[in-house]
Amino acid sequence: MASDNLNGLKVAILVADGFEQVEMTEPRKALDEAGAETQIVSPKDSQVKAWNFTEWGDTFPVDMPLSSARPDNYDALLLPGGVINPDTLRALPEAVAFAKAFFDAGKPVASICHGPWTIIEAGAARGRRLTSWPSLQTDLKNAGAEWVDQEAVVDQGLVTSRKPDDIPAFNSEVIKLFASGRGLSRRAGAE
Repeated sequence: MASDNLNGLKVAILVADGFEQVEMTEPRKALDEAGAETQIVSPKDSQVKAWNFTEWGDTFPVDMPLSSARPDNYDALLLPGGVINPDTLRALPEAVAFAKAFFDAGKPVASICHGPWTIIEAGAARGRRLTSWPSLQTDLKNAGAEWVDQEAVVDQGLVTSRKPDDIPAFNSEVIKLFASGRGLSRRAGAE
C-alpha cells in the first residue's frame, strides 16, 4: 500500500464565510486525489463563500452543517485560513468544540495561514511547534506554542503552513501525516 493512499479516510474541512479559497480547494483536491473523502463542515447550513486574495471568491456547498457534524465520524481535520474565517470560527463555541475534539482524540489536524487562531481557542497550541501567517506569531507564542518561520511544520499530529505559496509543501505533509495517523485514533468498533 502506498504511503499516500488515504482510501476510506474521512476528512472534515471546517470553514465559515471568508476562508481563503485556494487554502481549501488545493488541499481538498490533494486529499481527494489520494483517496480521502472530504466534507465541508460549516456553521452555515447550505453554502459557504470563499475569499480569493483581495475579493470575495466562489461559493461552495456545505456537505455537513456544523450543528449536525460529529467529530467521531471523521478521521482528520483541515482548517483553512483567510482572516475572516478563523476569526469567525474562534468566536463560535460549537466550532471550537468541534476542532478541540480532534486534538483530544489524537486525530491528525492540518492548518494553514490564519487557521491556527482556532487551534489557540481550542487550547491545543500550548507545547506545540508550528507556523502560521506571520501576524499570528505573538498570539501563538502567548498561547504557549513555539512559532517558527518554515513552509511546513509537523508536530504532535499537527501540520501547519504560513501562506498560499506554501501549499505544495503543506499538501505533501498533510498527505503523509493523515496516512501515518490512520487507524491510530479510530473510534472503538470501527472497521
